[in-house]
Amino acid sequence: MATGDNNSSSSGETPDPNPNSNSALISDPDDSSASIEALARRVQETLTLGVNKQHKFWETQPVGQFKDLDNPNLPEGPIEPPTPLSEVKAEPYNLPAPYEWVTCDMDLDSTCTEVYNLLTNNYVEDDENMFRFNYSKEFLQWALRPPGYYKAWHIGVRVKSTKKLVAFITGVPARLRVRDQVVKMAEINFLCVHKKLRSKRLAPVMIKEVTRRVHLENIWQAAYTAGVVLPTPITTCRYWHRSLNPKKLIDVGFSRLGARMTMSRTIRLYKLPETTVTPGFRKMELRDVPAVTRLLRGYLGQFAVAPDFDEDDVEHWLLPIENVVDSYLVESPETHEVTDFCSFYTLPSSILNNQNYSMLKAAYSYYNVTTKTPLLQLMNDALIVAKQTDYDVFNALDVMQNEEFLKELKFGPGDGQLHYYLYNYRIRNALNPSELGLVLL
Repeated sequence: MATGDNNSSSSGETPDPNPNSNSALISDPDDSSASIEALARRVQETLTLGVNKQHKFWETQPVGQFKDLDNPNLPEGPIEPPTPLSEVKAEPYNLPAPYEWVTCDMDLDSTCTEVYNLLTNNYVEDDENMFRFNYSKEFLQWALRPPGYYKAWHIGVRVKSTKKLVAFITGVPARLRVRDQVVKMAEINFLCVHKKLRSKRLAPVMIKEVTRRVHLENIWQAAYTAGVVLPTPITTCRYWHRSLNPKKLIDVGFSRLGARMTMSRTIRLYKLPETTVTPGFRKMELRDVPAVTRLLRGYLGQFAVAPDFDEDDVEHWLLPIENVVDSYLVESPETHEVTDFCSFYTLPSSILNNQNYSMLKAAYSYYNVTTKTPLLQLMNDALIVAKQTDYDVFNALDVMQNEEFLKELKFGPGDGQLHYYLYNYRIRNALNPSELGLVLL
């Protein structure tokens, strides 16, 4: 969820991908032991500079507050109890006079095109305005129409006079397991306000409106991510980047040529085998949904926070869709048992102000499970198939067991951080990224 006018971006090993972040609040990128407590101290230290003004809205919300971090007596779980549905505000929140709420029907190609254009021109950019996320229409329809989705949670703001779409925010339903509790939640995402309207303070009223609509479905918790520090992250992760097309990445400024490295040596460094090496490695098919569901549920059970996927969820989120999501598995040639699984989704970035290239094709590691194949080998095969299909870079968060392969497979750490949040649900102690089993788009 973008909790300002921009979400976190992972484009670039060098640029700061958090356009609205305040560097005083962000941990040193080289400090791998950055903790929520350290972030809280930095917030306290900068109060006199006035940089906490961005938190005024969040201090009114049922979220973990920095002042409570040292209080061991606060219970885990919901911060506020559910309100009787009859007391949930029935009418939408008021917008400034020139604007009106609309529900965006993502089944309609015309609406999908409008949302695509708004996001393509106004969503997440890196700090140097070199890259901007470019979600395809197919990706948006996949991301916003999971099992049981609510059209009313796809919220737009239009200019009354012209009907131009100028802002957008979404929620989709999910079941998240937090410790041993399965909680119905909304996953909030794609908060985007047109660049020319950033001073209108639309974002807080949009967050309140999506919250109201979620409450109307008797759902009282939510999950979201942001590139900025807000009250209060449940964990802080980092993106890592693995070059697949190093010459292009260097040419467009995504990465730099290393010290004492030539282009030819760099290309050799990142060269991958032509074919995968794991026997029985193949693309996932519809018939594999039950086996993949069993694998995934068994694997995700070890993490403190993770989705509670059933077969319908696995079919939607993980069955391959061209240029949206790719999933591969290992089927034993002898027993035909499905033993391992890996997946990645496709999120290109527009390359801004470059004469030679307009698009960066990026793969993002999604969910990976191993029981027989070494994780390094499985993920190297994932890199190979991504390279075969012309991806330029393969990105991965340091969540779940990903740290086991990042350095070994020549991933480099990115500059930005991604903070995970829960709305109206307290986790007493911040998690390590390796305790998180959740990837939000």
